[in-house]
Amino acid sequence: MQYGVCCGPDKAGMVAKAGYDYFEWSVGGLLKPQESETEFNKALEQVKVAPIPCPVVNCFIPGSLKITGPEVDFAALVGYVTKAFERAKIAGIDTIVFGSGGARAIPEGFSRERAWEQLVDFGMMFAPIAAAFDVTVVMEPLNKAECNVLTTVGEGAKLVKEVGHKNFRLLVDAYHWGKDGDSSSELVESGSLIKHSHIATYVNRMAPGAEECDFSEFFSCMDKFNYTGRISFEGKTDDFETEIVKAIEVMKSYCKQCCSA
Repeated sequence: MQYGVCCGPDKAGMVAKAGYDYFEWSVGGLLKPQESETEFNKALEQVKVAPIPCPVVNCFIPGSLKITGPEVDFAALVGYVTKAFERAKIAGIDTIVFGSGGARAIPEGFSRERAWEQLVDFGMMFAPIAAAFDVTVVMEPLNKAECNVLTTVGEGAKLVKEVGHKNFRLLVDAYHWGKDGDSSSELVESGSLIKHSHIATYVNRMAPGAEECDFSEFFSCMDKFNYTGRISFEGKTDDFETEIVKAIEVMKSYCKQCCSA
């Protein structure tokens, strides 16, 4: 596996020193699709001088730009994702994480069936554009306290399959998966679709090793479909520099115990 931390370039030096392979910034932080070329270039320069690469960014769509509901501005979405992918290509980003709970959440009283159609339409719109810029978007199932749609690995896999494009794939986040007690069997069954992963403890979303949390089942499931891709710590820390050192040790230990690769 390749190990990373979700953070900005200001912490990339500490991440590199701790032995990680990459850092994972955000679409808003690096690509700035709603800001000027000048602002994007400033952020890009920070990435260029970082001691480790930033091949993946998260927080794809801002909450102000709705994907479901009666206020969807599809033309605005097209413009936004096109700009994001154009800049991703320039920045060397190959993966964008589609969590975006605020943007995709179904408004109260709105038809869930229609919302699902909107999610599929959104995926079918952006996937070919992503492909044109050599970017893969990975859909992140969130826990039920954070969103009201796409809250299980199985549901995420269903959306990816319905869109049916190689540049739209799935992410599994150990925190969301473990917090809600999501299905181990669905995780394994969806393994061929999973192209990125996140991790944090199930209770307080801390770094692995910062509080008691058994990741054995998670890593065992990942091993069953021979996952050898990236895994990023995404969560809270009380002492970032110290806790990320412990976190990579814990992740590698679980991988050694539970994984064959």
